Amino acid sequence: MSKLDIKQIAKQIIEAIGGESNIVSAAHCATRLRIVLKDDSLVQTEVIEQIDGVKGSFNNGGQFQIILGTGLVNQVYQEFVAQTNISEVDKEELKEIASSKLNVGQRVLKALADIFVPILPALVASGLLMGLNNLLTAEGLFVSGKTLIEAYPQFADLADMINIFANAAFVFLPVLIGFYAAKIFGGTPVLGAVIGAIMIHPDLLNGYGYGQAVLDNTLPVWTVFGFEIAKVGYQGTVLPVIGAAFVLAKTEKVLRKFIPMMLDNIVTPLIAVLFTASFTFIAIGPIMRVVGDWMTNGVMWLFFELGPIGGAIYGVVYPLLVITGMHHSLVTSEMQILANIETLGGSPTFAVVAASNVAQGAAALAVFFLYKKDVKMKAIASAAGVSALLGITEPAVFGVNLKLKYPFVAALIGSAVGAAYATWMEVLSLSQGPAGLPGVIVIRPQSMVQYLVSMAIGFIVAFAMTILFAKMSREKNPLA
Repeated sequence: MSKLDIKQIAKQIIEAIGGESNIVSAAHCATRLRIVLKDDSLVQTEVIEQIDGVKGSFNNGGQFQIILGTGLVNQVYQEFVAQTNISEVDKEELKEIASSKLNVGQRVLKALADIFVPILPALVASGLLMGLNNLLTAEGLFVSGKTLIEAYPQFADLADMINIFANAAFVFLPVLIGFYAAKIFGGTPVLGAVIGAIMIHPDLLNGYGYGQAVLDNTLPVWTVFGFEIAKVGYQGTVLPVIGAAFVLAKTEKVLRKFIPMMLDNIVTPLIAVLFTASFTFIAIGPIMRVVGDWMTNGVMWLFFELGPIGGAIYGVVYPLLVITGMHHSLVTSEMQILANIETLGGSPTFAVVAASNVAQGAAALAVFFLYKKDVKMKAIASAAGVSALLGITEPAVFGVNLKLKYPFVAALIGSAVGAAYATWMEVLSLSQGPAGLPGVIVIRPQSMVQYLVSMAIGFIVAFAMTILFAKMSREKNPLA
């Protein structure tokens, strides 16, 4: 790190992105320099990726992002700001600037991604805890014909504690989503959390019992001014609370145009929550519940009707969405499926995503063995490959596979084959988790072996196809 010339790196980046006059704004995260440009066509990607310290680059969500790595990115960013004389902004401000370059469809998908990304650590932690509980309660996994708790009763209370810890994030999911959705849409986050809490209030009919109540004609209702409103909660749902948070944010903005500042802190929250909560139970909730059901049914049709073919399709589409950064929006359908885990038995998408991630890692590791003389590529490929096996694919996708093209194609093939096998064997997950080799802990105990087999298939196929494509390539790499 100390041998790198930070001033030179910043200077070369500025020149390669079209100069200071092409820069709108910039910020950085833990590993990437994020830049909003006036004209993306002026970027010289090949030049950028030859700069010392640069591990890859990509354009996503209106931002051109350069992967530099932890530590180095901070130093380069400070020098970048100094040389361009631009004002420093944080990531949220940069996202707002970048969003102005997106169309309506891209903004919707980006909003979904921005809502779920902050929640993912909670879902992953809960998923791993749920996986640990599965190990304790799986029959025959450790003791023949018995669960670990049945064989060792002293573990019973421990398993009960872990089960509560694991379920908390899923039970109160609308509260978490409400908070971040309101924040993304420009509303007050804590009011978004309040709306989410209202939607799962214990005095409401639990949302999981909605279907049966309709069949039995026992659906509880409020009668307000002669209108009947279903008194039903939205436990485990995703889209209804997102829709409610959007209405809340827009309502707040309208109210603040008319309400005097001295009354704003009292009157605005009162009216915004009253109107949004009422409108949620009258229209937003019922409509979004139907839309969510359509999404769930669509995914389930892909997997359970098309079988391995559907799994292969999902396995190819997923990494393509990773390139755009919109893969986080798929959490919406994933959470809808997990909300109905008692009837569906689990989610089939997790194993497919894991197979895709492992395939990307395998392709990157194959590049490590192919590039015998390119020290920089070997270093990037090895670290990125291991990262992908653990569930983080961006370094492998952008730093290695897309740059060379044929490893990415090989990874798509490996992903499709591994995903098809996982779907064929009906590998289901019981919760969210790290979508890679460690993800085995959130898989149904009876499917754990098949999950690992699907990972192995995806790895072997992607690795072998990368080697094959490299040998078939007419343009031989001079450093290989």
